[in-house]
Amino acid sequence: MDDLLRLDDRLDGDQRLIRDTVKSFVADHVLPYVGDWFEEGTFPARELAPALGSLGLLGMHLEGYGCAGTDAISYGVACRELEAGDSGLRSFVSVQGSLAMFPIWRYGSSEQKEQWLPAMAAGEAIGCFGLTEPDHGSDPANMRTYAKRDGSDWILNGSKMWITNGSIADVAVVWAQTDEGIRGFVVPTDTPGFSAPEIHKKLSLRASVTSSLYFDDVRLPAFAVLPGVSGLKGPLSCLSEARFGIIWGVVGAARACLEAAVSYAKTRVQFDKPIGAFQLTQEKLAWMYVGTAQAGLTALHLGALKEAGKLEPRQISFGKLANVRAALDIARQARTILGGNGITLEYPVIRHMNNLESVLTYEGTQEIHTLVLGEALTGLAAYR
Repeated sequence: MDDLLRLDDRLDGDQRLIRDTVKSFVADHVLPYVGDWFEEGTFPARELAPALGSLGLLGMHLEGYGCAGTDAISYGVACRELEAGDSGLRSFVSVQGSLAMFPIWRYGSSEQKEQWLPAMAAGEAIGCFGLTEPDHGSDPANMRTYAKRDGSDWILNGSKMWITNGSIADVAVVWAQTDEGIRGFVVPTDTPGFSAPEIHKKLSLRASVTSSLYFDDVRLPAFAVLPGVSGLKGPLSCLSEARFGIIWGVVGAARACLEAAVSYAKTRVQFDKPIGAFQLTQEKLAWMYVGTAQAGLTALHLGALKEAGKLEPRQISFGKLANVRAALDIARQARTILGGNGITLEYPVIRHMNNLESVLTYEGTQEIHTLVLGEALTGLAAYR
């Protein structure tokens, strides 16, 4: 399908190489199998992680420790091509790099960085990010997970929920209340008292590992705490990194749905002509392209702001709110063009549509990002 606005003309040579490399990887190693993964509720993370690491995609926007050190737009382009495959694939890479590696890289001790980052960049170790709790999703300031000092050690108790990679992780970055405020802890998952049962019966992000985390008197040494940050600034800065990837990623999901709809409309014959020749179908396709291209322009602009060091959290909220909503609407329209075939895994549309229902919610719900923009416009906070 043609890039009518020639948005990718704005990519430089390295960014185009990353685009083509990731697109080829997804075509060869993901698209032939992801329908089965989704149907079976499995994700071969241990098999894919080393390959993703060898391509430099894990923590790719970080410097040193085996990380590729790419620019922001390169990271965004990679997320776009990964999510054109499946949101679960992009989520794996995003959680690994932006939610697990980033806080260690930004706030960790030199020992924590040396211990974990090279192995995570290579895909030899998998990480997860423990913030959301069963009763505190949009309000992490009131989390109940607590770490208390015991001599020079910490004792961690509590639980987290909806944690991508939790059951397969080697290390968890866990945020907890302490007497000193919210702190982050680097928790090896083989620590006694740590458990991470997988969440089943999902109808979205099925090709992704989603887990609960439980901490039952988990004893951690003093050096487990992230020394470089305290308070909500820590986890929220990680979420800003991951949300940037989502802004780009959902453009890939939208594009995949649009491409499937265009292809189907050109070959599906009703009333003696392809349904793509009917005005109603062309109107749907035109608006779907407009939405995809506008989302792509938003991603490019925010990428340029990030490269210039000018990207603000409220701008990230704008991007996540606008682009995820657009991608979900495009997926739903594509489903109508495919008719009954749109609900089968022979086509990617229903899989993307179901996945985007989760993307709309995680890492800041649509409602929370709406309120962020409302406060930016009025100066009045409406969270409480």
